[in-house]
Amino acid sequence: MNVEDIAKKAKEVSYQLVDISTEVKNRVLLRAAELIEEKREVIEKENKKDLVAGEEKGLSKAMLDRLLLNEKRIKGMVQVLHDVAALNDPVGEVIKMWKRPNGLKIGKMRVPLGVVGIIYESRPNVTVEAASLCIKSSNAVILKGGSEAINSNRVLVSILKEAAASEGFPEEAIQFMDTTDRSAVKEMLQLDEYIDVVIPRGGEGLIRFVAENARMPVIKHYKGVCHVYVDEFADLEKAWKICFNAKVQRPGVCNAMETMLVHSAVAEAFLPKMIGMFKEAGVEIRGCDRTRAFAPDYVKPATEDDWYAEYLDLILAVRVVDSLDEAIDHINTYGSHHSDAIVTENYTNGMKFLNRVDSAAVYINASTRFTDGNVFGLGAEMGISTDKVHVRGPMGLEDLTIPKYIIFGDGQIRE
Repeated sequence: MNVEDIAKKAKEVSYQLVDISTEVKNRVLLRAAELIEEKREVIEKENKKDLVAGEEKGLSKAMLDRLLLNEKRIKGMVQVLHDVAALNDPVGEVIKMWKRPNGLKIGKMRVPLGVVGIIYESRPNVTVEAASLCIKSSNAVILKGGSEAINSNRVLVSILKEAAASEGFPEEAIQFMDTTDRSAVKEMLQLDEYIDVVIPRGGEGLIRFVAENARMPVIKHYKGVCHVYVDEFADLEKAWKICFNAKVQRPGVCNAMETMLVHSAVAEAFLPKMIGMFKEAGVEIRGCDRTRAFAPDYVKPATEDDWYAEYLDLILAVRVVDSLDEAIDHINTYGSHHSDAIVTENYTNGMKFLNRVDSAAVYINASTRFTDGNVFGLGAEMGISTDKVHVRGPMGLEDLTIPKYIIFGDGQIRE
């Protein structure tokens, strides 16, 4: 496999994609959905190979969970393809237009980014999500999944290419780095002549490696150190439910709660039952001294490192605070600017939290687990960016385009 040839082919075909109609792009997506349903058994067979190899390598339960393609997740991939097909096509949309005194009409129109490289670990459903968004937004895509999902990714890419070819969409626009050689990633990151942007999706180590080695722009998602703050004006029934869901429903994902903050005014009423719920669910709790006072035999002492930790497991840091300001300061100091929530019935406190917490997604009275492109109605996502340039939060279809200035004249020249 020649990495430069892959990138070059993607670049060459990218210039053709802007002329492909929305109808053709939608047909590709819907045909891919049909093929995934038809080839479900083949997909499960290839995924099983990856799971067996992953178990032999000693992958963690969280990694194996991300790798798994069961019936529910295969149906989810099919639904993603239908959802993206149903979205409005952003390509060619004129965002605004204005007229200058000299008669020039100036506007901004959405165009594709060009060639999008995505480097991701474990989750093979990312192959379908990323490719579907790139197809609909008329971008060429280079897919580089992790070695642990090579068989799953390979069969999914073949399905996507088959769907593209059957509907008159250039299959060269869907490029796959069919290798487990890690050096291929470093080579890919040097090809800024062909690749317009790269998106790493995985652990912090991968993202830092990409950010440090890439010569093209990188849209980053570092850690998901997400918080839920139980305010002194919280409805405790809501708080128990929200905090339990945010930690336990799926702990190995980036939008799961890693630290729970509790106002001292409600700690006595809230924490004993909450700790009991977590204990029953098998959650290890690492707490401050005031938290430990409620269950000294169960809650372990928290260290400074625990406030920064993304556990991706049934482990939770808990801290009792004396004010909303203290909670906000903690989140802005230790958090990763991903997703954070407040549980409160006080409008002023809710809005202060919303405005002052410096994160991509901020919630009032809801679980952080909702931070997801599909859940937000974006059809799918390329990842969840914690950057502040180009896009922040779930990166959807529209975020794979960029404005181009378009100018209409009638012979004007500049004096």
